[in-house]
Amino acid sequence: MKVAIYCRLSEEDRNKQKETDDSESIQNQKSMLIQYAVDREWEIHSIYSDDDYTGADRNRPEFNRLLTDAETRKFDIILCKTQSRFTRELEIVEKYIHGLFPLWGIRFISIVDNADTEVKGNKKSRQINGLINEWYLEDMSENIKSVLTNRRKQGFHIGAFPLYGYMKDPDKKGHLIIDEEAAEVVREVFSLYAQGYGKTAIARILNDKSIPNPTTYRVQKGYEHRKTDIGVSPLWKYFAISDMLINEMYIGNLVQGKYGSISYKTKQNKPIPKKNWIKVENTHEPIISMELWETVQRKVNVNFKPFGNTGKIGLFAKKAKCMNCGYTMRTSKNRGVHYLKCPTKHVQKGACIGSFIRVDALSGIVLEELNKMIAEYLDMDEMEQRITVENDIKQKRQKFLSEVGTYEKKRTELSKAIKDLYIDKVKGLITENEFVEFSKEFYQDKERIEKNLSDVHKTLDTLESEMQNTDGKRTLISQYLNVTQLDRDMVEKLIDTIYVGRKDAETKILPVEINWNV
Repeated sequence: MKVAIYCRLSEEDRNKQKETDDSESIQNQKSMLIQYAVDREWEIHSIYSDDDYTGADRNRPEFNRLLTDAETRKFDIILCKTQSRFTRELEIVEKYIHGLFPLWGIRFISIVDNADTEVKGNKKSRQINGLINEWYLEDMSENIKSVLTNRRKQGFHIGAFPLYGYMKDPDKKGHLIIDEEAAEVVREVFSLYAQGYGKTAIARILNDKSIPNPTTYRVQKGYEHRKTDIGVSPLWKYFAISDMLINEMYIGNLVQGKYGSISYKTKQNKPIPKKNWIKVENTHEPIISMELWETVQRKVNVNFKPFGNTGKIGLFAKKAKCMNCGYTMRTSKNRGVHYLKCPTKHVQKGACIGSFIRVDALSGIVLEELNKMIAEYLDMDEMEQRITVENDIKQKRQKFLSEVGTYEKKRTELSKAIKDLYIDKVKGLITENEFVEFSKEFYQDKERIEKNLSDVHKTLDTLESEMQNTDGKRTLISQYLNVTQLDRDMVEKLIDTIYVGRKDAETKILPVEINWNV
């Protein structure tokens, strides 16, 4: 009789409580099964051994080779330590052990749980084993899910591969640290998009620099990777940039649980609704600043389109609107010149006057107004006046802070006086009527102090706001001294909306109204 020996070791078998427990080791299984075959004088055709595979995995290479050889009748017996080593699925038990193996003339034996297809009345025992193994698989799957969900909620990274830009912390399991080489690329992607480059244009820039995409980078660096990652195209594509720009992990938030398994019987995954994702904030060091992140998200959310074939977002995209109908103006190009025009003019006759302006003309108008505003705001005489005003604000703030200290001291004294008064009443040093009379006066004083404190705090909040607005406005405007050319980043930061009218036929004046962010 020719016998095929099948052994399997799964990851769960490695995690024994005792390192000396080798009862599930491949070597132990082989020794036991070889001895069993030799004692019965069976010829060993081959030993099929799958290392690090679960009993529910139908893609085990040696398992599938065993089935192929069984179908071609290369042996007479399949020998395993237990039925669960062969499979934990009742469906596979029925299909092969009770269905195809008898048709192929193959006998199945598992020696520990006494499963033997040649023994009459043994079928129910095998079916019960299969059912128990099926339950085990289901319970184990649920337990693993529960453990992983709990780990995710605690802020631990769960996954074979860290996000591009990060690597696993060798000193702390489940923690990510920045991979500086990849992080520089991430920063460049965000920066380019904030400057007005489209996603395809950014991918082109990275490819022109021969920067490998995340998958190729992982392989080149010798990091953990899938076998299928080898030989994949190293080029960046639109979707890789798109996914990167909205991934909160780049601002230090761990977002996991985006996909879940369809069933414990398959490794296929399905998307999980966004509301059920697990997000834990501030679990690792961010690569992207919050300011840059928010700038990028604003641009992503309004769905900018690159202008023409330049790959860059139009200078005034989503900013320029028709003064007549309020519709967002669209860009066009004629004989090498870029224009902005209201599209509603052609929708219906008389619907709109059709605002129209050259992009370079509007750029010149905005620059002129910007420089006027800067000159006015940063005028030295006016600056001196502002410094005087700000000093006055600071003096007022100091005065009110002093008042807060005085009022809080008085409130503490009144609280102590009321407490002492009550103790005197308890001791019989004053009468009940005297206590009521004295305490009433104290409570009235305390109420007045509380109101004064509240008023002072409101005034302080107002002063703080004035100081912050003044400082913030100067800091922002000072960045654009002596500007000679606009770029998309400047338009985004400085301008809320631009309303463009139609040039007057007589006066030749083209009305433009700029609503600044400052």
